[in-house]
Amino acid sequence: FCFLRGFDAEEDLVGSLASMSSNERIKAIQKMPKTMRQKREIRNKVLKEITKKSRHRGAQCTQGVAVSFQRFGNTLSECFQQLQPWHKTLKIIGAEFGTSVLSYFVFLKWLLNLNIFSFLINFGFITIPQFLAAEPNNLSFTGLELLTGAGYFQQTVLYYGFYTNATISTVENGPSYNMQLAYIFTVGIYFVISFLILLFSMARFFSRNFVKLTKAFSVNASKLLCTWDFNITNEKAVKLQQKNLLTQIKEDLTEVNKEVLNFSVKERVGRIATHLLAWVVSLATAVAASTGVYFLSINNLELFMKGYSNDLQRQTAMLVLPVIVSLLNTLIPFFFSWLGHLEKFQTPGQHIYVTIIRNTILKMSIVGILCYYWLNIVATSESQCWETLVGQDIYRLVLVDFIFCLLGSFFGEFLRRIIGTTVCVSLGPPEFDIGRNVLDLIYAQTLTWIGILFSPLLPGIQMIAFLIVFFVKKVSLMRNCQPPRKVWRTAQMTTSFIFLLFCPSFLGVLSVIGVTVWRLKPSEECGPFRGLPSMYASVDEWIQILESYTVSKWVVWIYHNLISSELFFFIISTVVLIVIYLYWQIIQARKTMTKLLRNQILN
Repeated sequence: FCFLRGFDAEEDLVGSLASMSSNERIKAIQKMPKTMRQKREIRNKVLKEITKKSRHRGAQCTQGVAVSFQRFGNTLSECFQQLQPWHKTLKIIGAEFGTSVLSYFVFLKWLLNLNIFSFLINFGFITIPQFLAAEPNNLSFTGLELLTGAGYFQQTVLYYGFYTNATISTVENGPSYNMQLAYIFTVGIYFVISFLILLFSMARFFSRNFVKLTKAFSVNASKLLCTWDFNITNEKAVKLQQKNLLTQIKEDLTEVNKEVLNFSVKERVGRIATHLLAWVVSLATAVAASTGVYFLSINNLELFMKGYSNDLQRQTAMLVLPVIVSLLNTLIPFFFSWLGHLEKFQTPGQHIYVTIIRNTILKMSIVGILCYYWLNIVATSESQCWETLVGQDIYRLVLVDFIFCLLGSFFGEFLRRIIGTTVCVSLGPPEFDIGRNVLDLIYAQTLTWIGILFSPLLPGIQMIAFLIVFFVKKVSLMRNCQPPRKVWRTAQMTTSFIFLLFCPSFLGVLSVIGVTVWRLKPSEECGPFRGLPSMYASVDEWIQILESYTVSKWVVWIYHNLISSELFFFIISTVVLIVIYLYWQIIQARKTMTKLLRNQILN
């Protein structure tokens, strides 16, 4: 009798849920105090019931199809979520090492998704059409091209010089594809979309981590008493959730129990002098490294233009510049980390942020020197296709930097663990260096953005590199590193990473791309813009053609009155600044209101 009664109750529940709308039904199932498996079973029964009813209604036959698609979509999304390589990894890292280390892997995953998007756009609109007009490659493949990017790859879709300047048409008198416009518009629209993605990502993380992150007085009690998810029944998931909750409470308690150290006047003067000396040394190191890269690059170009007695010497000479640059970018950050330990910051956050700023100055200085070398020396050299030379340089820099990143995990973490656990036990296993690893990612992404114009498939190479780095860093972290000795919360760190990627990196790349497109003269014998005074001249020629067609007058009007008008962009910038100011005032008013309400709660 109890079984029949329970069966009837379940039938009634399924019937009532089937009569609801889709949104109401989802909310009702979510609020049920049942496990995830039971909720899925109830959802499937409801969908079957809806399908059964829809079969008896001729007018509502489409609902059954919609329900079937909904079931298929739900199943597909669950499978896709389980197939994601970082789905479980990020939870384990957050539980074992805290949010500070987790922020690095979240940032790496974000960059990986960005490069997948970039690769799909370039491959779809630039590379695939070029395959239709490609000529056979008569060069032989030796294997060294994988390291140097020269030789066989020079006559492939990997580089700018291989792309045609003709209009591609597969059928005579049929639709055609203008490679010049496709190339410049694809790159331009990609950078516009990337700009918006970075802007909205910064706004989203800022809103989540700065605006909505309020200090509740009972936050630790609520986490201890109210945040356990009773839907979790798997033993491993329970232990992982316990570790995650424990780490969060430790981080919150660290912020509550901050020690305010009172230093004497002598100690303060000594600390200030130490910080100033460290900054002078770090800036001098960055200047010296940039100067060395400049003279090495000029010497390398002179040797390259003179030629070599055999191909092996030529291939080896190509790797000198990227190897030296990668050595500087790998060794100097270790020196900066050592300087940070000598300064003895009060919190790990101060140490990480100072190290990040110093590494940013170093890497952006080196990238700036390389951009000056490419745009002012290589572009004016006697090379037949200087764009391909720049693309090869960037390819080698990206590849060698990836190799050094893997070597850094071996020597900086694996060997350091061996030394700390066997030779010098007092050192112990190393901690994960967030500042150095994050700047490696920003540097690699900066090179990829610069290289998109000269090597359209470079985001695909960087995509594979980031995927390998994700798993290598994960394994190295789990096996070689220990959790931070001082647990601390880093809710704002991901926002800072994206801001660094946007401000020095992306804006600097935009200036480099702008100079290349508007100011520099393309090569006469290669690439889609051969014979033009500048790459942007292809757009001017297209607009002149459109002026003869009445149907396209609106495109010409938009170009002359909006895109080419400084006044339009001035008005847009003014409106954006006004909106930012208004939102800033709203945020300040909400903070004041929150403070008043908190005082009322205390009273």
